Amino acid sequence: MNKIAPAINDKPNTEPAGSESIRECIRTASELVRKRSEAAGRKLSYHVTTFGCQMNARDSEKLSGILEECGYIYEEDELSADVVIYNTCTVRDNANQRFFGHLGSIGAVKRKRSGMIIGVCGCLSQEVTAREKILKSFPFVDIVFGTHNVFDLASLLVKALSRDPSEKSHAVTEIWDGTDMIVEDVPVKRNYRFKSGVNIMFGCDNFCSYCIVPYVRGRERSRRSEDIIEEIKRLSDDGVVEVMLLGQNVNSYGKGLDEDIDFAKLLGMVEKVDGIERIRFMTSHPKDLSDELIEVMAASDKICRHIHLPLQSGSSRILESMNRHYTKEQYIELAGRIRERVDGISVTTDIMVGYPGETEKDIDDTIDVIEKVGFDGAFTFIYSKRAGTKAAAMPDQVSDEFVKESFDRVLKKVQDVSTRQAKKIEGRIMDVLVEDINRQDPHLVTGRLSNNLTVHFPGDSSLIGKIVDVKLSSCKGFYYIGEKI
Repeated sequence: MNKIAPAINDKPNTEPAGSESIRECIRTASELVRKRSEAAGRKLSYHVTTFGCQMNARDSEKLSGILEECGYIYEEDELSADVVIYNTCTVRDNANQRFFGHLGSIGAVKRKRSGMIIGVCGCLSQEVTAREKILKSFPFVDIVFGTHNVFDLASLLVKALSRDPSEKSHAVTEIWDGTDMIVEDVPVKRNYRFKSGVNIMFGCDNFCSYCIVPYVRGRERSRRSEDIIEEIKRLSDDGVVEVMLLGQNVNSYGKGLDEDIDFAKLLGMVEKVDGIERIRFMTSHPKDLSDELIEVMAASDKICRHIHLPLQSGSSRILESMNRHYTKEQYIELAGRIRERVDGISVTTDIMVGYPGETEKDIDDTIDVIEKVGFDGAFTFIYSKRAGTKAAAMPDQVSDEFVKESFDRVLKKVQDVSTRQAKKIEGRIMDVLVEDINRQDPHLVTGRLSNNLTVHFPGDSSLIGKIVDVKLSSCKGFYYIGEKI
């Protein structure tokens, strides 16, 4: 039976010094990978599977960048790769269960390939109960690490590669409870040549009663504006035309920094970077969205006409229990100000159904907000009890029957309203950033409007990465069929 290593629950005493320490680990890993490649008579390969949000997607680009610097080549089929890294999400319990099922299925493959390395990282690894399950129930996993030391993959890989693959041994496990460290210049392999996410901050200080993110992502810490701008300038030089600024709550950017900076000022700085034509950001907390930010958006030619503003519930009573720090009326007023000042803005949101103690009246309030704000889209989901959060211990957990009926009501209202909103610009000519060949029809390309809605229209691969004028000929509810002008 494999020996199980104890989970490391606090930050190591010795922290990497920065990018040079990472480079040294990459050099060491590269030599080990080279020797294994020579023995195998081929290049070794990797695959990174991403679960979760845009923050996870950006982390996965860093993981891929490190692995390629170490000498691995990308393999589309995770079952054929020599190194497989799962970057996980733990926001909802059903995401955990799907991942565990997925992880179990690769165990049979790993048992036939002694040199295969499997790693699990991300938010699920950061959660103590889930991490213990990985270590106890999936002994074939070789590396387990969390959200705070993604940049340290090369160091962990060296430890895993240095072991004799024929010997049974415990997983290389390194989990930090928290950190104030931000490591710059981590290798990155972008998923798109023409657009990129850019982390501007990490962690969250809000502690919404239902949310596990502050526990697995840690407290807020912002990057220095000069480092952010320098990264964006490099991206622009490399052909990127659209950047998405990423943070759990971008509106609180700048707190704790030794410079006079906030998110509105940062946006103004990003606007000045030559070559960047579109700026997006994700995600905004309503309680921190300032009038200055609205004015910057209104005056900008580069900031996309889209804001994602999570509502969660339209009931002031439920919002107070959630620790959201705004009321139904305040949210409606804020959304109205945004629509009034920013021409053509698309407002999307997150809506939760089934929060403890929720009643039909609370659902009525949510539906009222959907109608009054006129959301252009909404991610509607069912409350998931997360151990360690305040809401998990609350009484009056609602019944499955109530959840199903309420979810169906909310979803139908969202679909009706968003379809009505989308119809408003049918027939107009608008700028579209072409992103890819359409998956269903290779004669079409797929692009995205400034307001974040999708358009499919005739075209070929030469258009990918370009911003073109497209007539929105037909609205299909959540997307358009268009014609290039």
